[in-house]
Amino acid sequence: MTTKEQKLEAFGRLLDIMDDLREKCPWDKKQTFESLRHLTIEETYELGDAILDNNLEEIKKELGDLLLHIVFYAKIGSETGTFDIASVAHDICEKLIHRHPHIYGDVVVADEEEVKQNWEKLKLKEGKKSVLEGVPKSLPALVKASRIQDKVKGVGFDWEEPHQVWDKVQEELRELQHEVSAQNHDRIESEFGDVLFSMINYARFLNINPEDALERTNKKFIKRFQYLESKSSESGKPLSEMTLAEMDVFWEEAKKL
Repeated sequence: MTTKEQKLEAFGRLLDIMDDLREKCPWDKKQTFESLRHLTIEETYELGDAILDNNLEEIKKELGDLLLHIVFYAKIGSETGTFDIASVAHDICEKLIHRHPHIYGDVVVADEEEVKQNWEKLKLKEGKKSVLEGVPKSLPALVKASRIQDKVKGVGFDWEEPHQVWDKVQEELRELQHEVSAQNHDRIESEFGDVLFSMINYARFLNINPEDALERTNKKFIKRFQYLESKSSESGKPLSEMTLAEMDVFWEEAKKL
């Protein structure tokens, strides 16, 4: 087991390397907050892939890439005298202590839900005007919907029972079908969004992460379709020339695999 001293030594080594790269490497010297931003997002998605694949070696590798980005941003901040890695670490420590009064204070909580509710209340006391301020505007819509619902739940705005949410899903589906029959495109789009939002809400009551669930389905579909493509290639008949019935034979084989 790695000791605390060894962990600090490893982190210090990374800081030293970052200093060297920023001083001597032409590419690293040119980087800014803005130029690193899209790379950081990409690294985060790569970590997400590794987690879904349950590839522990890749998780370790991607965590290293993200840690490098954090150190890189802190290095750039230190060059302007705005912040450095020490102030970044101290700030998150202070935030964690303040938002965990049940650990570092005399507050008593019964379960995880009370912890979440206290967390949102503390954030409002810190000056936030809305519990939804913490939801990034640039999040993908599906993830954003999930975070919105999680945030409002933290202040008690939520359904009481799963069956109520499922009833809402059914209601939204009926409203969507009505607009489809009426052929009103704007209303169809609006109601389709409501169906998705209610399904994401229902996923929360089933203790399912909708983003993870959809990505697993994406991966499953890709694997099956690529099997279909390989079988098409083996048969010498392009997919574009196959009937749906012929394709379905290989699709069913892929499902069994």
